Amino acid sequence: MHHNGPEWGAFLPEQEGIFPDEGMFGSIFYNQIDMSAQGIPQIAIVMGSSTAGGAYIPALCDEVVIVRGKGFMYLGGPQLVEAATGEQVGHEELGGAEMHCRDSGVTDHIAEDDAHGLSIVRDIVRNLGNLPTQRWEVAPSVDPLYPVEDIYGIINKDTKIPTDNREILARLIDGSNFDEFKTNYGNTLMCGFAKIHGFEIGILANDGVMFSESAKKGAHFINLCCQRDIPLLFIADVPGFMVGEHAERGGIAKDGAKFITAMSSAKVPKYTLITGGSYGAGYLAMCGRPFKPNAMLSWPSGRSGIMGPEQVANTLATVREDILKREGKTWTEEEREEFKAPHRKRFEDSEEAYNFASKLWYDAVIDPAETREVLALLLDVAGRSPKIETKFGVFRQ
Repeated sequence: MHHNGPEWGAFLPEQEGIFPDEGMFGSIFYNQIDMSAQGIPQIAIVMGSSTAGGAYIPALCDEVVIVRGKGFMYLGGPQLVEAATGEQVGHEELGGAEMHCRDSGVTDHIAEDDAHGLSIVRDIVRNLGNLPTQRWEVAPSVDPLYPVEDIYGIINKDTKIPTDNREILARLIDGSNFDEFKTNYGNTLMCGFAKIHGFEIGILANDGVMFSESAKKGAHFINLCCQRDIPLLFIADVPGFMVGEHAERGGIAKDGAKFITAMSSAKVPKYTLITGGSYGAGYLAMCGRPFKPNAMLSWPSGRSGIMGPEQVANTLATVREDILKREGKTWTEEEREEFKAPHRKRFEDSEEAYNFASKLWYDAVIDPAETREVLALLLDVAGRSPKIETKFGVFRQ
């Protein structure tokens, strides 16, 4: 009987998309070994079938817990073994908890059920030794002056209308105390120092389209934070960079490049929080996924894409219109709208936060009320890792 069940470690028809290259599944092993060499403890709990590469992942960990009767580990499942060697063997004998804890030594602890397994993991964590020391001085935490729940009423549902991020900040930072940098210059990007649960952080938050002045101010501010070893938080709600003759003549491309160079080069811990629409080069410049933030977070209101759904629909309609013109045809406003509707819908679905999270482009979609706690946990972890010196790339002047 053909049984395409959990014994298969990989979906064979997709071999070219999952197997040969760097960044595919072999990279998981590489990363695990690299993390182990850096002294990062790794613990596995096997609660189900763990086959082929799935068996190597726990085997590369420091300690392994396996659940009796439910956890199985083998390089080849019963079907593959029979196909390869003719041997007929059951799951339990081939890779069950009892066998691995008594005979092979592949696993270290037997658990009677999932809850027992998790309690064993807690015991293991208790014996990991001392946490590395915190490299930053952490001040006592102070609540914001305004309730964080107010954010639900401040955030704009329509991503075409930017949210007043100054009001958002007042509900996220300790004592609502934002020590702003260059307040009157390039004011579509707010930059300043604040604390979140006592951790100092440099915040860059959008307040409109990115202009040359905003980009230069942002680059200057990132430079300061790197000098002082202060982590960066990018709060993204941005339609993109300014376009048009005036902006181009003013050097928006070189000023945007300064900002992107500073953001990309910065080796202080970096965090991105998408609160509204984050589009095009604005998404990239505000430390988008390709720039490897330590964590990429979004509120449910977050949206990301090359352009907004309406702009996409209009652009594609214009292209279609040009083709019709060349063919000597025209279309009615209703036909144009009918053409635009499916494109608009497709991009609306693609750009929403839960779709991005389902593809792992965001690390988490969080409730605005959780933001302070999530960031404090991330900053606590970052502060226990060694400082990395920043070397900036060339700044086009």
